[in-house]
Amino acid sequence: MKHNKDIIEQMGCECLLSRTRMLNRVVTGIYDDELRSFGLKATQLNLLVVLARVGPIRRIDIGKRLHLDPSTLTRNLRVMLTNGWIEEIADGEDGRGLPLQATVQGRDLVNQVGPAWRKAQDRAQKLIGDSGATLLRKLAANMIGLPSG
Repeated sequence: MKHNKDIIEQMGCECLLSRTRMLNRVVTGIYDDELRSFGLKATQLNLLVVLARVGPIRRIDIGKRLHLDPSTLTRNLRVMLTNGWIEEIADGEDGRGLPLQATVQGRDLVNQVGPAWRKAQDRAQKLIGDSGATLLRKLAANMIGLPSG
């Protein structure tokens, strides 16, 4: 089989998937670094903020909102439940898929990590630049329905 060096070169230099995933790992590392002293990962903070903003909310709706697969969501929620940052609440239905909400402890944690989050935010903004940050916010708002500001 003849290998096409042009397509290999094109994939290596232009692939949006690989560039997006690489940027994701770098930016996530920045936030994880700043949040480490709180025993919190960036992915968990993301979930905690969603629960604090819109909870109570069911797992399936969190997954849809954040485009997370069930195993990733379950793994992070388990840690958060164990730490007392979130809680399941009874909703009078059959008990499957109980809604979740941030606890007082979870909301306090969000407020405590605020300065570290701002530091991570500044570092990430410096890395990708103002135009890069604006573009990411617009892309998220237009493509997947996240707030742009």
